[in-house]
This record gives sequence, structure tokens and C-alpha cells, in this order.
Amino acid sequence: MLDRHDRAARGARLRLIAIGVVAAAVVAAGGVALVNGLSDDGKTTEPNAAPASTAPVSPGPTSSPSPSATRTLTPNTAKAVHLNKPTGQKDGASTGFPRYGFGAMSAAVYHLDELSMLDDDMVRRQLSVITAKGSEDSIDKAVSDVRKLREKVGLPPSGGTPAGLTITTNVDAAQAWSLNSDGSVITVWMHYSRTATLPKGGPDDSPLKDQLANMILQWEDGDWKITTDPKWTAKKGDPMPYNPDSPASAKDGWGVVIRD
Repeated sequence: MLDRHDRAARGARLRLIAIGVVAAAVVAAGGVALVNGLSDDGKTTEPNAAPASTAPVSPGPTSSPSPSATRTLTPNTAKAVHLNKPTGQKDGASTGFPRYGFGAMSAAVYHLDELSMLDDDMVRRQLSVITAKGSEDSIDKAVSDVRKLREKVGLPPSGGTPAGLTITTNVDAAQAWSLNSDGSVITVWMHYSRTATLPKGGPDDSPLKDQLANMILQWEDGDWKITTDPKWTAKKGDPMPYNPDSPASAKDGWGVVIRD
């Protein structure tokens, strides 16, 4: 009986190690480019100004800070962005974000947080809900990317997330601006981290930090949907690096996001 117990314990440790290897590989990969308009760029060191022709997204009526305050505000000291809560949920994707204010930014943050990294069927179902008309080809590409990542870490090409493994994406800051005159197409840049939780709550020894992702959304059928239309992806721009203590980051439009 003791021998059987030892074998079972060794087997459990091996399974834990194997899952840990998968987690490390997935997190270290920085995420897959699930759609052409949703890219994990990892640009955190070289500043690039946003195109001058774009218009910032209006967060709604707020009081304007004085010029001196504007120079000293940082994302950490400026008013945080309180994201709009979704009013619905379908096939693992949040839905029901408002047309104005922080609606597009909220949708992008929730979608990036929620998108599955290892479950190809879940990714297809999620993206089928939140992808704009004319961008459906990106869904097949996303599923293909997930399957390639699964194979890269030694899993079968199709299937769910291994039991006991949780991959968590957390967006902590974002900025957004309009790509057209009526504000119906918005580019959103997000600063995020990614961690893995192993069985029994085992910690992630090497979480992924300081990553950037872009998502372009258009207002369609009463909600914000991801678009990969080249007409818009060519205009997505590049933000300055995010630094929570930098006045330059605040001036560039970066804001700390809070989920109420």
C-alpha cells in the first residue's frame, strides 16, 4: 500500500510539474495574437506618438485641470478610469457596453481579460460574439493561433485548458482615441500582465509583466465589436510607453483602470 501511495504521489508531482511547464511556456509566450487587431506588442521602451489626426475619446463631462496640474499629473495621481460594467454575457464574452464615455475602452479591457489562451473551442465561441461583420476571418486565425500554442507547449492541438491550470490576464491601464469623425471606431491600447495559477494555488514564479496590446472596436448592432478591417488597423497608432508615475504617460492619455 505504501508503494502504491509513493507511486501515486510521484505521479501527482509529475503532473504538477508538467502543468507548471505548460503554464510557464504559455505565460512566457506573451500570449498569441488572437486577431490581427489584437496584438501583444510588448513595446514598453520606445515612445511613439499617436497620429496627430486622431481624436481622443471623450470620457464625458469632467472639470478641466489647470495647466500646472496637467504638467504634474501622472496616471497614479490622476483620476482613475472606472470601467463600465457589461450588462450581458454570452459564450464566455461580456456584452452590453455603452456607446459613449468609456464604453469602447471597457469592452476592450473586458475582452482581453476574458479571452481564453488555451481552449480553442472557447476562443471561437467568444470571438463569434464580439467580432464585427466583415472581420470573421480573424476568428479562424485566432483558433489556429491557439492550436499552434497548444502544440508548442506539448498539448493536443484541440482541447480545453488542462485541469488545475488557470491563466489570468489583467489590464491595469489603458488609453483610447477615435479613428473616425463620429467616434464609432475606437483604437484601445492596454497595459497588462499575465500570470498562471497551478493546482492547489501554486504561485507563478515568472509572471509576464509590462505588456501592451491593441484592440480596435467599432459600434455595431448596439455594442462594441472587434474589427480587423485594414482600413482601421493601419491607423491604430502607437502609444508612448506606460509609466504609472510619469507625467508624460498621463499627457499621452494613459489612465489606470478600475473595475467597480
